Amino acid sequence: MFKIELDEKVKKIEEVLKGYLPREEGLQETVMKAVNYSVLCGGKRLRPLFLAECNVLCGGAGLLDPLVCAFAAALEMIHTYSLVHDDLPAIDNDKYRRGQLTTHAKYGEAMGILTGDALLNLAFETVSGALEKEEDAKRLSCGARAIRMLSGKSGIYGMIGGQVVDVERTGSPLTGRELDFIYRLKTGALLEAAMVTGGILANCSTAAEKSLAECAAAVGMAFQIQDDILDVTSSLNVLGKPVHSDEKNQKTTYITLYSIEEAKREVSRLSQVAVEAIDRLPGDKTFLTELILSLINREK
Repeated sequence: MFKIELDEKVKKIEEVLKGYLPREEGLQETVMKAVNYSVLCGGKRLRPLFLAECNVLCGGAGLLDPLVCAFAAALEMIHTYSLVHDDLPAIDNDKYRRGQLTTHAKYGEAMGILTGDALLNLAFETVSGALEKEEDAKRLSCGARAIRMLSGKSGIYGMIGGQVVDVERTGSPLTGRELDFIYRLKTGALLEAAMVTGGILANCSTAAEKSLAECAAAVGMAFQIQDDILDVTSSLNVLGKPVHSDEKNQKTTYITLYSIEEAKREVSRLSQVAVEAIDRLPGDKTFLTELILSLINREK
């Protein structure tokens, strides 16, 4: 039942995303093709899914609300741009993601850089365009706060900040504290943006916003540790991207510092922390709880 419901929700998100992507035309057609390729070549759509579900949990209308749709699409654009840039030769130099050629491998390195830039700009064009249509003062205020959250968590104090430390320290040993910092910002910050933004757009209480942030921090860390586990236990066919890439790039991971068994226990513990945080919120948490727990056993 959960799998059917998940597939239906992801399908809706795919439809929403397509509505915000550019038409492939004009002299700049190549970058538009690369943008659409990057966004539509697969993915779990976890971040827009978390945003929409948290919005409903806090009393919002979810994907029935145009403002929520715009922020969900923008969030996936930002996430996609970060992957496009991560895959570049200057960073991870990966040729495959989600079982397909990475953007730079298909369109060239220069176009890979420009595609990431285009996606970041398109994200904020999308949310600012949606806010232009709003007349209600409360929704405008919530939208402004949501933009602040989205930009902050994806910038130098969030995702990019974590990526900076990750790039600078590649090839050097990291302590557990340093690795936690990278994971909390590089992966966790954008998940926090997703969940908290969902709440903000529903005008949630301060207490609810705090619970969403606590849940997101635990989910982000658990998700990244599980990614480390899969990098050494999975295969290209199952994972959809090269395995042992962290070892190839001389990166310290959770598996470098701890055993696989310890890593699995930590994923389980963090997931429980996330579930307990969600339980403090009103409404039906069944689907969101199952979604969080499903991340523990994911294979790709």
